[in-house]
Amino acid sequence: MAVPNTGSRSSRWSLQGMTALVTGGSKGIGYEIVEELAQLGATIHTCSRNETQLNESLHQWASKGYRVTGSVCDVTSRAQREDLIARVSSEFNGKLNILVNNVGKNIPKATTLDYTEEEFSFMINTNLESAFHITQLGHPLLKASGAASIVFISSISGLVSFNGSIYGAAKGAINQLTKNLACEWAKYNIRTNCVAPGPIRTPLAELHLKDEKLLNGFISRIPLGRIGDAEEVSSMVAFLCLAAASYITGQTIYVDGGITVNGLLI
Repeated sequence: MAVPNTGSRSSRWSLQGMTALVTGGSKGIGYEIVEELAQLGATIHTCSRNETQLNESLHQWASKGYRVTGSVCDVTSRAQREDLIARVSSEFNGKLNILVNNVGKNIPKATTLDYTEEEFSFMINTNLESAFHITQLGHPLLKASGAASIVFISSISGLVSFNGSIYGAAKGAINQLTKNLACEWAKYNIRTNCVAPGPIRTPLAELHLKDEKLLNGFISRIPLGRIGDAEEVSSMVAFLCLAAASYITGQTIYVDGGITVNGLLI
């Protein structure tokens, strides 16, 4: 049975001495998650498909004194996922406190009928299967740590119609996976939660937000009246990994400026 946190107040708000794996950490929300966890004291391993981008990010983190290592990994490859966890196990002596499944990819299409079989397989593999498998592989390391936290990065697409049917189906499955693992793995003192962002400014999103009509359409439905920043997602991820959040598990938390609860145009 999981035991409540009894540490000092300062230790409840620190990740000092903790180890973390963040997938897709070289850009966007993933980059900010690595930064947030590192600032709180965690030692982190991250991965990216882009070696040049990864090395640039590692250099930036090293210049700030953060303890971050990285490796090239395409999480759509089962063999590379296995290699990633093997490396993390070796690097962290068989123990892992934090697993953040951040990698995600969407192929926007106008309608469901526009998608090909190959696109369906790619998106399910990238957004669902990779996170599921990495979590399976990571279980022994998480269990060995004695107290662990898994955070999946989902999307408001898992709750409402937004960004296409396949992406939404995959993210909805992530939300449900969060609930099941929270119940299954609580006995190992592994908490599992999910952060579901709404429209967030990232390098990829900026390409779409250049469309003024599309941008204004988003903003008209957001009660806070603006697009979110990646740091506003990473701070929630970090909180869920803290001992201060030790009684929170099985939750999907929407970081969306209120868009999912807004039923009317503003």
